[in-house]
Amino acid sequence: MGTFLISKRKNEEFQFVLKAGNGQVILASEGYKTKAACDNGIESVRKNSQLVERFDRLESTNGKHYFNLKASNGQIIGNSEMYESAAARDNGIESVFKNAPEADIKEDL
Repeated sequence: MGTFLISKRKNEEFQFVLKAGNGQVILASEGYKTKAACDNGIESVRKNSQLVERFDRLESTNGKHYFNLKASNGQIIGNSEMYESAAARDNGIESVFKNAPEADIKEDL
């Protein structure tokens, strides 16, 4: 089972990552000014990760593959690491789909 891990950045903003059961980070959030906003971001990931059309599959200028997860308003709520192949990126998307709905929430504040 996956885990959302909430932490604080050096600039005091809150952020979260979604980790797969093996501990690998599969999605990282933007920074949030409040913990409540960060919590709302997690709930948005839970909901939007179940809709395939919310994932933008992208390729960087250096040929690496990544994805963004967007909310219904088009705002990016999470992004992935860089992957060597489109297939690896698609596996990352599948992992978010599987892990996000039931993932535990932990804090490292």
